[in-house]
Amino acid sequence: MRKLVVIDRLDVGPVQLTKRRMTAPYSVKVGKKRESIDFIYRFEEDVFDPSDPTSRNLASIMAAQVAMNYGLFCRTIVFHGEYDDTDKRFISDMTENTCREIYVKKLLEPNPFLTGEAYRLKPVKRKRYCMAKLLFEGSAAKQERAGWKLRTSDPDSHAVLSSGGKDSLLSFGLLDELGMRVNPVFVNESGRHWFTALNAYRHLKDNLPRTSRVWVNSDRVFSWMLRQIPFIRKDFASMRADEYPIRLWTVAVFLFGVLPIVLSRGIGRIVIGDEHDTTQKSSFKGISHYNGLYDQSIYFDSAMSRYFMRKGWSVCQFSMLRPLSEMLIEKILALRYPKLQRHQISCHAAHKDGDRFKPCGKCEKCRRIVGMLSAIDVDPSGCGYSREQILNCLAGIAKKGVHQESDGAKHLEYLLSERDLIDLPPEKRRNLKPAPGIMKLRFDSNISPVDGIPVDLRVPLYSIYLEYAEGALQKTGRRWEEFDVLTDPSISAPYAFEPAAADLLDMEIEKVEPVHRDFIWGEMTWPEAEERLRKVDIALLPVGSVEQHGPHLPLDNDAFDAEYLARRIADACSHPKPLVLPLIPYGVSYEHDDFKGTVGVSNDALSRFVYDIGMSVARNGINKLVIINGHGGNNAALNYASQMITRDARIFVCVDTGETSDVDIYRLIETPNDIHAGEIETSTSLAVRPHLVRMDKAVRAVPRFSSKYLNFTSKRGISWHAHTKRISKSGVLGDPTRATAEKGEIFWKIMIAHLVALVEDLKSITLEEIYQRKY
Repeated sequence: MRKLVVIDRLDVGPVQLTKRRMTAPYSVKVGKKRESIDFIYRFEEDVFDPSDPTSRNLASIMAAQVAMNYGLFCRTIVFHGEYDDTDKRFISDMTENTCREIYVKKLLEPNPFLTGEAYRLKPVKRKRYCMAKLLFEGSAAKQERAGWKLRTSDPDSHAVLSSGGKDSLLSFGLLDELGMRVNPVFVNESGRHWFTALNAYRHLKDNLPRTSRVWVNSDRVFSWMLRQIPFIRKDFASMRADEYPIRLWTVAVFLFGVLPIVLSRGIGRIVIGDEHDTTQKSSFKGISHYNGLYDQSIYFDSAMSRYFMRKGWSVCQFSMLRPLSEMLIEKILALRYPKLQRHQISCHAAHKDGDRFKPCGKCEKCRRIVGMLSAIDVDPSGCGYSREQILNCLAGIAKKGVHQESDGAKHLEYLLSERDLIDLPPEKRRNLKPAPGIMKLRFDSNISPVDGIPVDLRVPLYSIYLEYAEGALQKTGRRWEEFDVLTDPSISAPYAFEPAAADLLDMEIEKVEPVHRDFIWGEMTWPEAEERLRKVDIALLPVGSVEQHGPHLPLDNDAFDAEYLARRIADACSHPKPLVLPLIPYGVSYEHDDFKGTVGVSNDALSRFVYDIGMSVARNGINKLVIINGHGGNNAALNYASQMITRDARIFVCVDTGETSDVDIYRLIETPNDIHAGEIETSTSLAVRPHLVRMDKAVRAVPRFSSKYLNFTSKRGISWHAHTKRISKSGVLGDPTRATAEKGEIFWKIMIAHLVALVEDLKSITLEEIYQRKY
């Protein structure tokens, strides 16, 4: 693989910034020879503040994206700019991933652009494939000293990464129909690629002022880099092919071009258009990879959303189209939004014809589009194909086929053959079979989960899809089974990457308990309680524990946290606020009995006590009881009590032990199996009670188990119990040395925001609506 290292050094940046432009020099050194080119993004509106370190940081990250394709070919890549630790980790991880993808898809698999020794590589299994040493020169010190802060954003505001193709047009049409604030953003260079987008861009720009264009010269930089690599054919620019010679980290170049607009406009969601089959895991001679589609996969969406959250940008990224096949996308676009479909061009060799741009009618993409439209009985001439081109494309399908998921290609040939639109050999025609799953919604827990998009979009979007699909399927094991998505419990499951009530997350975290509030049950007189209970039917019951929390945290940690959280939730809710019941300080803590100071009660005692409280508040008029549990060991008792209260009082009762927020918090922490007195609990204590934290006594004790299914924070982990001292002599299960007050503030804000959202939902609906929500 050392033969691939043909560039001594690639320098990126530092950036030069104006309000509407970012320029980053790229400089390549080979021996004594050095060449340079400028990488540029240009905007139609003010998006940067050159004096602001956060703008310079964003620009530095944008500048790095093209370079992340060349880790296989450089000895050293130096990123000059203002990068924080989150950026460095992201760039390093994604460069490594891209090296592996390029190694398999561009160097080991057939590639007509290669020549010389690179054309005859043998597969090598390695732990790491990036050959370059990545260096970061510069500092983000000013930004890091300022601390983490979550930007507020509007979750109803969506940026659609737009190209003029079917996916982005359908995404726009759907969001616009649902009444969302849609911002189509076209990121492209001048030339053939821009021809593809121009029809749609002009149409949307004329009708929607929020439409934007970002000009970027990445294609020129990519071509310039190819000329620095001697085993790429010199005539690469004149070769006709449907794939790029080397690069595979491309979508991110466009995506990061959208970010300045997203952040300056306060947009909360980035929508990209990727269908079902773009998420793939494959293996080539034992080398695992994503089949060259990582930056179009749901794994990429998740990685970007986690990165945004770590940066404090309050932005999530997703595709609404993952349950859909390419043909189903084309069908919905053409039949539901024909005025938009008219502007579709999915051809990178488009040409100008009068005041419109039209597809070439010769390439594989044109064959595919013409075939799909013809198969669903939609005239392809509506989006620019001539009669001659249509016939040639259909003939091409019969001879050459299309580059599509195998079932999609089979079903397309079947439909076209059934309509006598293609002439297949008799033997092939006899063996044709439909692949009906292609025209159904396909939900897979890994690549197209029901809860893979925000909650508010699910029912309206899936309802629209079902008007055109032939049903829905869910993958169970290796089988696809019929599935009613609209009644499945996951239709209302929390969305992992969008903190609820994000506008609450700029609150200041108090380092003392709140002063007297009229929502505190125990501080009211009985006439005040009588008056409040006429207006409020929801109460919060904090339950904690008194138990060891390592040598550095106080014994009442769980009790304090539960009460503090309950009070902050109520304080942040709208009027009338939920009532906060007095704390139950003791919990089920037998697992910590080996450590002095632990005071626990039995499951029977706690469940009976909570049951009596629940029955009593129900008699007071409470219809919804939310138990805020500060200690995981209480779960069995609280869930049993909740079940019995529901049975006997016929009110709604739920228990939250972090379920609403853990999915977000676990994505932010550095420690696996962090469940007790570790990074999370120490951080939250440092944020609100720093005077009770003895960081000088904090010790790291991260448990490691013999089976991954025993890991406490694993999504696939089983529930099991043990005496803590058998696992940790210090009582710590995690790494408190990684804790900071800044992290604690983030964790508190996420927990408060999610639970406020839950309580606000419960306040606004009746018991009957809880059991069967009417849409």
